This record gives sequence, structure tokens and C-alpha cells, in this order.
Amino acid sequence: MSRVRARGETIRRFILEHVDTNPRDISKMTAQHFGITRQAVNKHIRRLSSEGALTEDGHTRSRSYKLSPLVDWVKTYGVVPELAEDIAWTEVANALGQQPDNVLDIWQYGFTEMFNNARDHSEGNSIMVRVKKDAVKTEVMVSDDGVGIFRKIQRELNLLDERHAILELSKGKLTTDPKHHTGEGVFFTSRMFDLFQILSGGCFLTHTVGNPEDWLLESQGTGGTFVFMRLSNHTARTTKAVFDEYTSGEDYGFSKTVVPVQLAQYGNDKLISRSQAKRVLARVELFLKVVFDFQGVRTIGLAFADEIFRVFADEHPGISLIPINMLPEVDLMVKRAQFARTTGQSRAN
Repeated sequence: MSRVRARGETIRRFILEHVDTNPRDISKMTAQHFGITRQAVNKHIRRLSSEGALTEDGHTRSRSYKLSPLVDWVKTYGVVPELAEDIAWTEVANALGQQPDNVLDIWQYGFTEMFNNARDHSEGNSIMVRVKKDAVKTEVMVSDDGVGIFRKIQRELNLLDERHAILELSKGKLTTDPKHHTGEGVFFTSRMFDLFQILSGGCFLTHTVGNPEDWLLESQGTGGTFVFMRLSNHTARTTKAVFDEYTSGEDYGFSKTVVPVQLAQYGNDKLISRSQAKRVLARVELFLKVVFDFQGVRTIGLAFADEIFRVFADEHPGISLIPINMLPEVDLMVKRAQFARTTGQSRAN
């Protein structure tokens, strides 16, 4: 490939990746970024428009651009005993069209996991799948009319509420049907996609690539479960890389988890008690490495820190406990608990 052709493709890729957020000044922005004239940029824009990748709107100074939809496919499946995820995947793969092998691998894993969850756990009657694709990214939505994923986990495992269910779901290795499911699907799927979201009941869970934490937002109540996945058509990410980050050993055992500590907070409550810490610690003994992500946590109590970083650490010396994203006040409490452990001190509170 010649340098001129390679540079041209780089410029066109830049236009496509930035046009959604800069629909009116994409020409100026691209010219400044590459040090070329706006006339040169407009040649690339006209080519992308002629290829169907961009859509123009308006004239002259009011002209704006946006990504053209290449695919918008929708199908609803009835939940019946003979419904098979491999058949549904074949239809979704056809809708996805030409994609690099690593991208298709991610889509196959994520879609089949979410489709299986809806089929086996939702208690609903139908599953709707929608595929939307443009020149930059693909989005897949899987929704059902069932009881709701968070509500079902809360009910089946007798948890405090739907927020507690989300905290447990975020850790991984959680399933209401251990005979047929490993409980790993949501954990790994959320880390394979650029954006992964679940809306169910009154809760909205979102995870963005590059951020180890999960974000929980309150939402208006909704029936069923809605799962949204977005992935760049040109990502270099692979399923193997994601599995390797959280597994170990020859059997690729799921050995590492990330606990978004913020999900244990309720309203304006502060994380101060041992009972709150025990909620955070539930089932983490199933892992060899546990990352406690304190993103969004302003402060914690000494009893909370002591329960995790002295009491639990003493009882499970083979488990590595790693706190991250700590504000100074949180860091101080964690270090006090760790110091108490190393010196053999105990805490009565």
C-alpha cells in the first residue's frame, strides 16, 4: 500500500470516527488535525458520501454530516423449547455482515450469552434482537418481556434489593441455575464491548471499556430486561485477551474479579460498618485475586476497612486483595487496616 493511499485511509477513518460529535465542523477539524486544506478534506468527505458511509444535510455553510446507517435489522423470537441460540446467532451474523474475525468472535460470545440469559432466565414470552451498523461501529440490543434480570437474582438468592443483585452480578460467578450456567457471561461480556448496558426494573447498569468499575444509575421502572452492546468495527480487542486478564492456570479458571465498591452504597449512606463490608465480600472467596475499585467512594469507616483488609485477609491468606482508585481518606483507612494486620493488632469496633 502506497504512503499516499495509507494517509488517505487514515484521514477518512478520522472523519468517520469524529463526525458524530462534530457534524458541522468536521472539515475544519480534520484540516487542522492533518495540516491540510479544507478543499483536500472535502474530497475525502465526497468520497465517503459517494460510498454511502456519510449522509449530507443542508447546503453550503449550514451543511452537516452524519454516519449513514448501513444495517438496521430487527427480529422478534418467541420463547419456545426449540428456540436455539445458534440459529439466532446465524441470523445476527448475517446482519452483521463483513467483520474481522476478532470482532465476530466478540459478537458471537456476547450475543449468545445474552440471548441464552433471556431465553433461560427471563420467564418471558419473547426476545427482540436489533442490529444497527454504520461505517465505524455496530450496536446490538437484546430485550425480553420477562421478570427482569435484577429482580430475578434478588428473588432467587434472597438478596436485599435489586442494587444488591447488581453488586453480586458485577463480581461474576453468579447464576440462579448453576447446573446449566457458569455465571460468567455478564462479567466477561461487559468487558469485551466498548459499551455494555443493562436496563431492568428501576436500575441501569453501564460499563465502558477501559474503566474497571461498573456504574449504577437509578432509572424509571421498566419491565423485562434490555441489554445494549456497542463495539468498534475495527477494534483490535480479542476474546482471548479479555479471558487472559481474568483467568489463570492451564484450565483458564476464572480467578480474578473486580468489585465496584460504590455499588454497596445506598443513597447518602457511608460505608462504615462491618455488615456493609461483608456484603462487599460475599462470594469473593471464589477468586484468587480481588480488585476493590473505590471509584466514586469518598470515605469509608475503619470497621469497614478492617473487615476486608485485616479480618478477611487473615482468614484467606491465599487471596490477593488489591484496592484501587482511592481518595486520600479511603487510602488512610485501608492502610490502617493493613498495618493492623501486619502488626497483629485487632480492632474491637
